[in-house]
Amino acid sequence: MRHSPRLTIRALRAAALAVLLLVVPVQAQAPKDIVDVAVGAGSFKTLVAAVQAAGLVEVLKRPGPLTVLAPTDDAFAKIPKADLDALMKDKAKLSAVLQYHVLTGNVAAADLKMMKDFGTAQGQRIQISSAGGSLKINNATVVKPDVPASNGVIHVIDTVLLPK
Repeated sequence: MRHSPRLTIRALRAAALAVLLLVVPVQAQAPKDIVDVAVGAGSFKTLVAAVQAAGLVEVLKRPGPLTVLAPTDDAFAKIPKADLDALMKDKAKLSAVLQYHVLTGNVAAADLKMMKDFGTAQGQRIQISSAGGSLKINNATVVKPDVPASNGVIHVIDTVLLPK
């Protein structure tokens, strides 16, 4: 039984392609850092704008690990517009507010539930309580815990935390 040269060449090409697919690993998409996860979610436009205005993008892109208590756009909407506009223009105050939302380390919601308070990157401590499956940070409720990022974890909250 004779094989045509075309069939043999096709078979060789197919075999070579199969070997390449097995030998050369497919590059996995790199996991997104905290900033990229927030940008990609689409519900943190105000938070991302605040992080940019405060000059904290590179801080939140570092290897970490970090835990970010991330207020949604709806959370920022609870702040009167004039107050939010003033905050966005005051880089020092904005930076302090944002750093109050950052914890050092990868702190899972389950770990937070076992604590009464935790120190923030801003220097003050947040108060933590849990009851009936709900996790509260000061007066904010965690609405989506444990959103993974390459450099830590995000807990989505429904209220902007303001340091004292």
